[in-house]
Amino acid sequence: MAEYVRVVTFDADDEALDALLSDINSASGPPEEIPAKRITVLADRSAGKVVVAVRFGSAEDLQKGHAAFEAMSPPAGVNLRRVAVDSYEVVLDRQAP
Repeated sequence: MAEYVRVVTFDADDEALDALLSDINSASGPPEEIPAKRITVLADRSAGKVVVAVRFGSAEDLQKGHAAFEAMSPPAGVNLRRVAVDSYEVVLDRQAP
């Protein structure tokens, strides 16, 4: 079965990144309305860019998660601006030997 990833790019300063990570780490898992399997957060602090990739087990789960994320607001009082939202099918996932 194919898996899917929702990838969101943000402009974010260090304070916004810290707030985002705090929100993610304070939860015991994703909210029930977001049937995610995995989350990866990538940061280029010097460029002020953050990429959040959330992996889902099916296209249906991706759509459910997308709807839930669209209803969310960013952490209050921080400089976090969404730049792009993309979705991808995972066609290869392999660990290096």
